[in-house]
Amino acid sequence: MGTYYQKSSEEVRKEINGSDKPLSAAQVEANQSKYGRNEIAGTKQKSLALVFLEQFKDFLVIILILAAVVSGFLGDLESSLVILVVITINAILGTVQTVKAQKSLDSLKELSSPAAKVLRNGEIVEIDSKDVTVGDEVHLEAGDFIPADGRILENASMKVDESALTGESVAVEKSTDVIEGEVPLGDRINMVYSGSFVTYGRGSFLVTAVAMDTEIGKIASLLKSTSEKKTPLQRNLDNFGKKLSIIIMVFCGILFGINIFQGGNAGDAFMFAVALAVAAIPEALSSIVTIVLSFGTQKMAKEGAIIRKLQAVEGLGSVSVICSDKTGTLTQNKMTVEDYYIAGKRIPAAKIDPTMPDHKDLMRLSILCNDSTNQDGNLLGDPTEIALINLCNDLGVPARRVRNTYPRLSEVPFDSDRKMMSTLHCLKDGYTMITKGAVDVLLNRVRYIKMGGDVREITEEDIQNIVDMNMEFSQNGLRVLAVAYKQLEAERSLDLEDENELIFLGLISMMDPPRVESTQAVKECVQAGITPIMITGDHLVTASAIAKRIGILTEGSKAVEGSAIEEMSDEELQDFVQDKRVYARVSPEHKIRIVRAWQDKGNVVAMTGDGVNDAPALKQADIGVAMGITGSEVSKDAASMVLTDDNFATIVRAVENGRNVYGNIKKAIQFLLSGNLGGILVVLFASIMALPVPFAPVHLLFINLLTDSLPAIALGLESHSSDVMKEKPRHINESILTKPFLIAVGVEGAVIAVATALAFLIGYQDGNAVLASTMAFGTLCLSRLTHGYNCKTKTPVLFKKGFFNNKFLQGAFLIGFVLITAAITMPVLQGMFKVQALNLSQLFTVYGLAAASLLVIQLIKFVKMKWSERR
Repeated sequence: MGTYYQKSSEEVRKEINGSDKPLSAAQVEANQSKYGRNEIAGTKQKSLALVFLEQFKDFLVIILILAAVVSGFLGDLESSLVILVVITINAILGTVQTVKAQKSLDSLKELSSPAAKVLRNGEIVEIDSKDVTVGDEVHLEAGDFIPADGRILENASMKVDESALTGESVAVEKSTDVIEGEVPLGDRINMVYSGSFVTYGRGSFLVTAVAMDTEIGKIASLLKSTSEKKTPLQRNLDNFGKKLSIIIMVFCGILFGINIFQGGNAGDAFMFAVALAVAAIPEALSSIVTIVLSFGTQKMAKEGAIIRKLQAVEGLGSVSVICSDKTGTLTQNKMTVEDYYIAGKRIPAAKIDPTMPDHKDLMRLSILCNDSTNQDGNLLGDPTEIALINLCNDLGVPARRVRNTYPRLSEVPFDSDRKMMSTLHCLKDGYTMITKGAVDVLLNRVRYIKMGGDVREITEEDIQNIVDMNMEFSQNGLRVLAVAYKQLEAERSLDLEDENELIFLGLISMMDPPRVESTQAVKECVQAGITPIMITGDHLVTASAIAKRIGILTEGSKAVEGSAIEEMSDEELQDFVQDKRVYARVSPEHKIRIVRAWQDKGNVVAMTGDGVNDAPALKQADIGVAMGITGSEVSKDAASMVLTDDNFATIVRAVENGRNVYGNIKKAIQFLLSGNLGGILVVLFASIMALPVPFAPVHLLFINLLTDSLPAIALGLESHSSDVMKEKPRHINESILTKPFLIAVGVEGAVIAVATALAFLIGYQDGNAVLASTMAFGTLCLSRLTHGYNCKTKTPVLFKKGFFNNKFLQGAFLIGFVLITAAITMPVLQGMFKVQALNLSQLFTVYGLAAASLLVIQLIKFVKMKWSERR
């Protein structure tokens, strides 16, 4: 757009149109051909098939596919089929969760005005906004959406709501004056932008940019160029899959070497090693993670958070920085009266009493000298004027009744040059002109002051008190209006000369207040080790005042304007952001850079917002959080999560859920790995001791389908605990396979292996390999079922209330117990499961060894807990 705001409207018209006249029909056609239609360029959406195929990109899933192929070649069709079914179910679940393709650019199109009034051939005509082109002269009035970016030509008290672009909740008063120097978008008051709308007044502008060249178009380009981030869980599972495959290949290599060393057939040894590798890989892991995350989405939905991208559930638990928009996220996006200042006293809104004469007078005058209207219950107009009406309505003084009692007889409309407006009414005291406007302007026109029911000449001391109070309000980020009046002898038309010799009545301060729950939510974030940061397009003073109120801006932290980072390199910005908690007057590009700077410092960043201007940063963030009620469709489609209640506190609950979900997934992984390790160690033991193979392929299939999957899923659905919010966020690079985790897996796997090996040796006393295999199979299955209880907590859970608090785990244990007991005791199932039916003595030996593994692991946890307490 160049620097059109730094040039006069005449200069801009000549530069764009080549003359000071409107476009001719030929020029319109030429510009439409040159610049194209005024619409946002779309992107090709992913097909359902492509979304489905993308579910197979994970490294662990690729390993499973290879394992299925090898199993099929080796003749183990059952295992091959099971693996393919499991990963296909996982892909279907993932597709269901992610099938909503990105609609951000389509939503941006919907923001465009459906029609525009332009000057064509000397007449103002209404055309489709898509046909507006560079050089067109567009005419605006209150309520009109702005179809393109442009330089204002005419301005009659025009105010424009640009909150979707800048985040500033107050409508911007427009001007035709030239602006000196570089200023941010929100301060370019002689420009208008596509996607915003007129709230007051009328005017016209010359179109300087359309389609992708508009500020909205630039945001669309940012959305296309901004890549989505993998969540910590996705990165962890990729890393986990690679490490696990290496560990399993090492084990299988050792077994292959032992078999060859003992004189075994190389082909048979290779087939056995591959079969063991297939058995060792936790085929159910991907599906278990997907199911657990899906249950997490359901829980969050009940609490006001809709998860659009499945992995965002766990990603929330890793968040260490929350970059939040101010307007509509931390605040209510609704101007509200904070104070009255009457007769030298500051009166908080909560103490305003309509029965007191002074209070009543200021309320009445603020209703009457006010252009906001009520149409079918909806208040329309300037947000500051709506705030005045809302206060009166809340205090039982209906604006409609007051206006009907004292109708407007004449007026001098608001003008951005005068910064005030006046209206005439016939009150009880006679004809009264009411004037409302900027404090500094009104004070120059005031001669008298009303104090406690008496009117007297205003003194220097009175003026200084008013100036001081105005300064105090302004330093706290409040907008201030002054109200004065003047008695007239008779009804007549008002003119500018009447706005002198006024009687000062009072000041009214207003602001877009913080949400009630924001302060507590910020406090909980800090306690959980999360750094909250405010990023807004609003003014620095206003943003700082809100940030101090809710606890974001504290001692030792700083607030800056976006222009401060304009010239910084990415490396400089990483150092700069460390102690900055508030960024004001920022552009969409600034937001992305701030988010990226924290990410480059090793943080997992959540970005909250509701405006179009937030969308690129929402997409850049690890977790984008949009507002469901006040949020634009663009921001919702760019986000990972949408808050249905627009409640910042919901994010805190979502973080708690995310941390619990990750903890439960780790429990499931610990269960799977320790159980699989137990089986591998038994096979390794048998190979080293030159004993028969302890498990038949059907045994491994049974373990994978039942004793693996059901308890692991149940562990993933463990009850959530609020204690996770007392911990610091885990580091972005922290692996699932930490040293304590691997030690726990190794110890627990060894205990299960010892119990299973003992069962095998007891059954093999008479050289009966089938009996030995049956007892080992039964013991391994039951040990793994009881091991589910070991994985509930890091501390002993036996004989505690929490032992039975997971109904899913109880169900998994019961189903598994019944099925394995049936498999090893019923003669009719001997052929199918390659087992020998056990007698009661042998069965109870299996039960005893499985129970012993539970007790031993619980004892180890108890000793470890006591050791930690002593240290």
